[in-house]
Amino acid sequence: MLDKSIINKCKLFVENKVELEKKLSSPELINNPLEYKKTIKEYNHVSEIAKVYSEINDLENKVSVLTQEKIVADREYSQMVDEEIDVLKGQLLVLENQLLSLLVPQDPNDDRNVILEIRAGTGGDEAALFAADLFRMYSKYVTNKNWNLEIMDINETGLKGMKEVICYVSGKNVYKFLKYESGVHRVQRVPDTEASGRIHTSAATVAVLPEAEEVDVKIDISELEIDTHGASGHGGQHLQKTESAVRIKHLPTGIVVKCQDERSQIKNREKAMKILRSKLYDIKIQEQHNTISQLRKQQVKSGDRSDKIRTYNFPQSRITDHRINFSVYNIQEVLDGNLDVLIKALMDNDIKNKLEEFCKK
Repeated sequence: MLDKSIINKCKLFVENKVELEKKLSSPELINNPLEYKKTIKEYNHVSEIAKVYSEINDLENKVSVLTQEKIVADREYSQMVDEEIDVLKGQLLVLENQLLSLLVPQDPNDDRNVILEIRAGTGGDEAALFAADLFRMYSKYVTNKNWNLEIMDINETGLKGMKEVICYVSGKNVYKFLKYESGVHRVQRVPDTEASGRIHTSAATVAVLPEAEEVDVKIDISELEIDTHGASGHGGQHLQKTESAVRIKHLPTGIVVKCQDERSQIKNREKAMKILRSKLYDIKIQEQHNTISQLRKQQVKSGDRSDKIRTYNFPQSRITDHRINFSVYNIQEVLDGNLDVLIKALMDNDIKNKLEEFCKK
């Protein structure tokens, strides 16, 4: 059963839907493409809330009518009514959960593509091997989600490890799912090179940056230091012969990005600029979050790179997410790309916290 504060919020959304319908019919709005797109998006969201709220009301009315019928019904009919009421209550629960997820404030970046960065941390060669494991895990998860992954820059080690890999992941609602992965990932296991069987602890860092458009971040070309040089690594001999690799330094922030994956210098420059825009956009987002302390407390620390967010314990086949104290015991399945059980738990916790905050307003 929805509480009174949520019902009142839903009524406001129904009223807002009517106002937005009037706004959408305005000639002035049609002549303003950017504002029209923004209004359409808001209208679709409000309409979905109004639709689910209406369906809940209809089901509640049906339950109320059946409850009244049961009072005057004979025993056999009363049992049939009880069964029908149970079915309707099950449908109500599903709709109420759907409504609550729609009511929580939406992250405006949820539908964006992302720049995914994985770097080996403390632990030497074992950390590089773990970074490679994480890359394979996310690559398989991307495949499971029918997204696309494009390597933008990579620095591999001689032991099939990775010091660093930067990827572009595109698809539907990529940031919505991957944003919870930012932070320090810790692994506890016996390395292949450890003859005594001693468990080592090492780490890798993951950063998930929402892709920034040019309208999000304005970059002054005069504030950039751009260098080109011969590429190296997995590209083969051809990359060595051309000045295809691009390195860009943003002077005001000191941020340095590089890309050498393409044979074309122009394409590498475009990719490097995409990474730079996303990094600057991420800084912009963090600055906004830092000015709203209550929001920062409410978040699942998705933007805090310094926190150890998850431990992968191989001897016990256990993965623990420390932000919500949640563990699963299927480490190989997760490393094979089955991340949804962890991400769903984080999403549910996020929705719960945001809903509590929403109802207080």
